Amino acid sequence: MYTYSSAYINYRFETLAQLMACASPLRSGDVLAGVAASCETERAAAQHCLADLPLKTFLKEDLISYDSDEVTRIIMDSRDREVFRDQESMTVGEFRNWLLSEQTTGEVLKKAAPGITPEMAAAVSKIMKNQDLILVSSKIRNVTAFRNTLGLGGRLSTRLQPNHPTDDLKGIAASVIDGLLYGSGDAVIGINPATDNLNTISDMLKMLDEIIRGNAIPTQGCVLTHVTTTLDLINKGAPVDLVFQSIGGTEKLNASFGVSASILKEAKQAAEEIGRGSCGNNLMYFETGQGAALSADAAHGVDQQTLEARAYGLARAFDPLLVNTVVGFIGPEYLYDGKQITRAGLEDHFCGKLLGLPMGMDICYTNHAEADQNDMDVLMTLMGTAGCNFIMGIPGGDDIMLNYQTTSYHDALYLRRLLGLRPAPEFEEWLTAKGIFTPDLLPAENQRLQLGEIKGGLGL
Repeated sequence: MYTYSSAYINYRFETLAQLMACASPLRSGDVLAGVAASCETERAAAQHCLADLPLKTFLKEDLISYDSDEVTRIIMDSRDREVFRDQESMTVGEFRNWLLSEQTTGEVLKKAAPGITPEMAAAVSKIMKNQDLILVSSKIRNVTAFRNTLGLGGRLSTRLQPNHPTDDLKGIAASVIDGLLYGSGDAVIGINPATDNLNTISDMLKMLDEIIRGNAIPTQGCVLTHVTTTLDLINKGAPVDLVFQSIGGTEKLNASFGVSASILKEAKQAAEEIGRGSCGNNLMYFETGQGAALSADAAHGVDQQTLEARAYGLARAFDPLLVNTVVGFIGPEYLYDGKQITRAGLEDHFCGKLLGLPMGMDICYTNHAEADQNDMDVLMTLMGTAGCNFIMGIPGGDDIMLNYQTTSYHDALYLRRLLGLRPAPEFEEWLTAKGIFTPDLLPAENQRLQLGEIKGGLGL
């Protein structure tokens, strides 16, 4: 039991999960789950109580049982107990102050990351202001590599997302070429398929391979299909660069996705054996999103933001190239409006980076949410200042297959120009060599790469 008392109010929180949930900033998903604070006074009381809680509490009390949950076991068994020993004696409030200290540099945080649990990261985020989350995140550079190097300081990469409602290869190729001409695609050229047909996905992979290898583009391709489908494609000799999978913070949620740690391990090993990377071997790509566990009746009474952080604990075990929080995609049932989406995005990015992950973000909303593109402009700008590894690049910011709104090729150019950010270094060299970008990294006035120069027999 956890209590907060003052001259005016007294609150009692029966479990650690209840304390964490009540301390969370308001979001519609926690209200729907029945775990949110009943009022702002109770929320403030829970945050005060949480601030005084020793971090060691999270090593003694499981939010979800170790014996019954694979994600809990992975989090606890893979934790480095030595690198965070000096901080274990802190309270959550003292941990916040340590994170914000000028002496706690990015290198210090990077060394400490393997010892921090997702629950610790979630707890401290709940008592931090937006500016705190941005400042700490901006210190951390989690660098990964496959065919280029992602996450370096002063860089902002993009996932080129050329989805098509009928998986038409010509339509996808046109969007790919369009994105390349705007300098998009250094994080990955990643297609969400409309169907899970094995032959169709194989054709997509071959087309991406022809574009990338045929034009010596230093990037990687991916079709975001189920991990078992990717494993089948690897076994059939398809040109698979990255292994993709949506994951969550509980074993029950991952089971609803049809995935487990053993399946992820098998697919990772299969992709490593192909050896398609040229400058690194980070090849896993994970996507997550607050609210998924509640949708699958797999939340175990834990708030959605803490469950999201637990998903990052699972991702960390597989040394991914990319982790993408699709922050506003599920809808207003879980993040009601632009304010809630913004807060959730900052929390997700902070927790992931604190745990050592290469965090990107799909800065997005659905059309039935109380949000608009101005809200996304604000969050995108905040993500740029916070050092986000990558964002999405989609024609017009409108995904015509998944039917949601996100960021466009032009948005990435805005953010790069505003903050002086550059693409991944290998990709930047390619853009400049092809005349797509001028040496000062603005799109060339007369782009010399014409559609006909993209080889591979695309028939465009």
